[in-house]
Amino acid sequence: MERKKTKQVMVGTVAIGGGAPVSVQSMLSCPAEDIEGNVAQAKRLEKAGCEIIRAAIPNKDAIRLIEAIKKEVSVPLVADIHFDYKLALEAANAGIDKIRINPGNIGSEDRVKAVALECARRKIPIRIGVNSGSLEKEILAKHGGPTAQALCESALYHASLLEKYDFDDIVLSIKSSSVETMIAAYELASDRCDYPLHLGVTEAGTARMGLIKSAIGIGSLLSRGIGDTIRVSLTAPPEEEVPAGIDILKALGLRGGVKFVSCPTCGRTKIDLISLAKQVEEKLSGCGKEITVAVMGCAVNGPGEAREADLGIAGGDGEGLIFKKGRILRKVPEESLLNELLKEVEAFS
Repeated sequence: MERKKTKQVMVGTVAIGGGAPVSVQSMLSCPAEDIEGNVAQAKRLEKAGCEIIRAAIPNKDAIRLIEAIKKEVSVPLVADIHFDYKLALEAANAGIDKIRINPGNIGSEDRVKAVALECARRKIPIRIGVNSGSLEKEILAKHGGPTAQALCESALYHASLLEKYDFDDIVLSIKSSSVETMIAAYELASDRCDYPLHLGVTEAGTARMGLIKSAIGIGSLLSRGIGDTIRVSLTAPPEEEVPAGIDILKALGLRGGVKFVSCPTCGRTKIDLISLAKQVEEKLSGCGKEITVAVMGCAVNGPGEAREADLGIAGGDGEGLIFKKGRILRKVPEESLLNELLKEVEAFS
């Protein structure tokens, strides 16, 4: 898949843009004053595979979060700041890896200049985050609402405020709760600038609907080479956002690891395929091998239909087949299918 070449910025040790792998982000959801809770949640996100973590910094007391989290977690940390430029300066001084801010919302040009110069001095990138609820009145009036054109214009306007001070370590996010608007906005931004793009559908919804909307919006853009880092925003614990993002990347061939193939079952299925497929996926979730594993319901849709899989199992009546690239290796009892498959995965090279 050919990806658009964008400017590269460094968020701590993680590169965004410039051909770097697409990174997966999430955001802490504990109250900012709960230092212990945020640290624990950050550790869970790190364990889940999150590559960049964002934390809300609503006031001066929340600056304490930065040192506390960075002391316990190696994942780069982003400070989410609105309106108060002094918080951006304090976050930079506290060792933050990236700042999320809208330059047009922090006041006078002197304040924008102060943030730009401090971030430049410390080599801290700035993510400009625009969404349907943050658009300027003038831009809304011009476009008649939060259209894709309005979102893109707002994002580039905010970038221009930083560019006045020769600051261009910028990441743009242009989110909408409308998948159609979100896609169109990012397409426009991709055509008009070379800044790396942070993809996401904002206010996407619950774990079920939010994942569907995110997969469509994020996936359609990534499939055309647009996008450098992603967040799957869910009304759910943030630890659920990370595997969702990783799975979107896997489905597009942008992330390695085990890829799963499983059939939807039918009247021929004689084993508990749904439970078995879930167990296989769970057991291999941390496997880093570049293999495709198939879990099929019967011999009809087994070795034949899933012959492209590196390894797989096909159910029978109380028993099943273990196969490798379409070739049957052996027949085993149903209760042994999972363990036998895991043995083959471990031995596969």
